Amino acid sequence: MARINSNSPSMIAQFNLSRSNDNLQVRLQRLATGLRINRGSDDPAGLIVSERLATDINGVEQAIKNGERASSVISTTEASLSEVNDLLNSIKALIVEGANTGGNSKEERDANQLQIDSAIRSITRISNTATFGGLNLLDGSLDYITSGVDSTEISKAQIFGASFIGTTQFQVDVDVLTSAQKGALYLEPAVGPLSAAGTTSSVTLAIGGSRGILEIDFTSGTTFAAIVTAVNSRTSLTGVTASLVNGNATSGVVFNAENYGTASFVSVERVNKPTAGVDPTIYKFGNNEPLAAAFTFADAGLVTANRDAGRDVQALVNGALANGDGLTISTNSPILSSSLTLTEAFAIDPSIAASRFDIIGGGSMYQLGPEVSALQQENVGVQSVAASKLGGVLTSGVMQFLASLQSGGSNDIESSRQRNDFSIASSIIDESIDETTILRGRLGAFEKNVLDTNKRSLQASVENLSAARSVIRDADFARETSELTRAQILASSGTTVLGLANQQAQSVLQLLG
Repeated sequence: MARINSNSPSMIAQFNLSRSNDNLQVRLQRLATGLRINRGSDDPAGLIVSERLATDINGVEQAIKNGERASSVISTTEASLSEVNDLLNSIKALIVEGANTGGNSKEERDANQLQIDSAIRSITRISNTATFGGLNLLDGSLDYITSGVDSTEISKAQIFGASFIGTTQFQVDVDVLTSAQKGALYLEPAVGPLSAAGTTSSVTLAIGGSRGILEIDFTSGTTFAAIVTAVNSRTSLTGVTASLVNGNATSGVVFNAENYGTASFVSVERVNKPTAGVDPTIYKFGNNEPLAAAFTFADAGLVTANRDAGRDVQALVNGALANGDGLTISTNSPILSSSLTLTEAFAIDPSIAASRFDIIGGGSMYQLGPEVSALQQENVGVQSVAASKLGGVLTSGVMQFLASLQSGGSNDIESSRQRNDFSIASSIIDESIDETTILRGRLGAFEKNVLDTNKRSLQASVENLSAARSVIRDADFARETSELTRAQILASSGTTVLGLANQQAQSVLQLLG
């Protein structure tokens, strides 16, 4: 070949040397960065997938941090509640000691009252000062805000969790399906040792309820009104109340459990019956219905019995059947978790229209997933543990709270001693302890069953996503070093070949002599 204007071998050598150098630069870049994909041109599809995986990893890692922060908030709250629990237990002991009026002087009772006052003030102080990073934990700031709660229908509303999906408020409808009832037994007059006027011989009745059982002796000639008075004077011992059937002194006696629900019962039975004696006839309603306005012992629903339990209220909350316990209904779902104490008038009358109120805000929302959606969020409400909010017990239609145990309150030691009844104070402190421990239990369950499991699940996701991204994005050093060696050899040989190709064109000078 004797043409010199176009040196084709040299051009071929240049092109191949350029590719070898480009390949060498790619290998050097991958080994320097540790990444197989450094630019979109390295692997367009792989770049898209790896960046999406990186986004997922960042979201999951932040969700893990959110969960750890939530766990810290819950732990701090639970620690403060533990102190409240200890104070409540000490108050319980002081109430029990104060009730021992036969063994304590007035000075000792006054000293106990001072300790109760101090403990209650400490509980309120903890409620106001428990904080985490500027968040007030126990003063009600993290509780849900309700609007439109009708106090004639719902005496106490506790919202533990509510999901606001696409709205700024949550409507709650409560519709009573089946009425709450008290256990009831009906003592028929003019049967056995009874006449229309009362007892015709000595009768001993064992009357029992949720508080205990007590034998009461009635002499011959005791009127039904006197029987009612005797039973009611011992209600604090038995948990049983009594009244005249139809309000008539000759129509018999109805014995009622003190409270509503299946956990409350009444039992009446004659004891020490003479050999030839006849027991009084005692009935209950077989369908567990209440005393009718025009009650007679000829009612077909009556069956003989010595014991009767009450019935829990059944109600629909937003169309879903709620769990009933006496006058209280509760729900536990991702949409709504609540405990509602119904008033007696509302709970025993299913004909009353549904009660409606709104949850208009509040609570604390925790973002526990990588995507901002309701399915990856948890809502928790933390109620105030101030003395004015804790331990609500419905007594004679009035809610009594822990604050009423302070000096001058309606249920302090002196007031309870004067009416010789510490049962209300005991019920309030028991309810306060239950509310606090239940709240601690809810927070503990949230931390253990939601936060901890969510953290472990997210950590596994980070591991798997990172491994998947590594397969796509990271460089294989064994392969890249092998390709680097190849590229170096090709670049070196290409340089040599290019030199030979340029020398080949100079051979035409020999033809010019």
